[in-house]
Amino acid sequence: MAGPLTSMKILDFSTLLPGPYATMLLADMGAEVLRVEAPDRVDLTRVMPPHDAGVSTAHGFLNRGKQSLALNLKKEGSKEKILELVRDYDIVIEQFRPGVMDRLGIGYETLKAVNPGLIYCAITGYGQTGPYKDRAGHDINYLSLAGVSSHCGRAESGPPPMGIQIADVAGGSHHAVMGILAAVIHRQQTGEGQFVDISMTDAAFALNGMAGAACLAGGQEQRPETSLLNGGSFYDYYQTQDKRWLSVGSLEPQFSARLCDLLELPEMKSLALSQNPEHQKALKAALSEKIKQKTLAQWQEIFADVDACVEPVLTIAEAAEHPQLKARDMVIGVDRGDGTLQRQIGFPIKFEKTPAATTRIGQPIGEGNQKT
Repeated sequence: MAGPLTSMKILDFSTLLPGPYATMLLADMGAEVLRVEAPDRVDLTRVMPPHDAGVSTAHGFLNRGKQSLALNLKKEGSKEKILELVRDYDIVIEQFRPGVMDRLGIGYETLKAVNPGLIYCAITGYGQTGPYKDRAGHDINYLSLAGVSSHCGRAESGPPPMGIQIADVAGGSHHAVMGILAAVIHRQQTGEGQFVDISMTDAAFALNGMAGAACLAGGQEQRPETSLLNGGSFYDYYQTQDKRWLSVGSLEPQFSARLCDLLELPEMKSLALSQNPEHQKALKAALSEKIKQKTLAQWQEIFADVDACVEPVLTIAEAAEHPQLKARDMVIGVDRGDGTLQRQIGFPIKFEKTPAATTRIGQPIGEGNQKT
């Protein structure tokens, strides 16, 4: 059986990462996604390296399972084409700055007049309102303004530039999917469409979770290396003899006891349970000294059958070969369009009745023109 969202038809005007990641998730779940792309202004993810068989790996992944419509929205006749499509594609997702779609003649109010049940999702850096609504930004800026960066990293070196785009994906993409699906449920109950306003900064601010609760309601501002989970305790990363890293998350008493026993540090068991910063520093120093005496492979063997919340820091290539991720089908083969397969990250939600699937990697620009 196909994915759970086979009844959804989405018109996608987004580029780069946040919007395309969101519509990729929806396409994996069975939604029909038609990407509208400017033929003379190529999306950066189509050309950015590295490439696989001549196709950008970023494009192949982010736009898998979608069709591509090449259409210059500024040219005569384009508006009419979109108005025709929106009668059938009743969900729109776009990523322009506020007002751009209105200036093109295909903003929410115009499209809603054609299809009153339209669900229109706009993803922007700062949202449709507020003094920053027209301001440019990137993931690092959204995380900074949202307070996330202030309590991450090390006290001496400051916040780290992350290897993943947290605000773009965890903020923009995932919240856009949630917002769209919630609006679909509302439409099923009432027949009404609506505008869904996604700010990546809002979403990043919401990710503060426990630290945000402590600050806003408890008056306690979290700083780097001051709390249980951000480096202020022995819950941390430790370098091994071969310059790799081991993650230690043995917070609960039973786990910290096993950790200390395996590392032959029984005298440290009481320190693991202490909230005294000096005790935590002493424990971290002892763990660091012990862990650097063996290689990562040796520690993996030692902890292989021990339930102590200790795991190796793997590269992406190593993670892809880990038996847990392989058992969960988190690496899949996706058709390049010629019958050969490209390895990609799999879909992370497992449905019992309607498993997610994808047909092929991102299409060449305009390949879907003849179908529309």
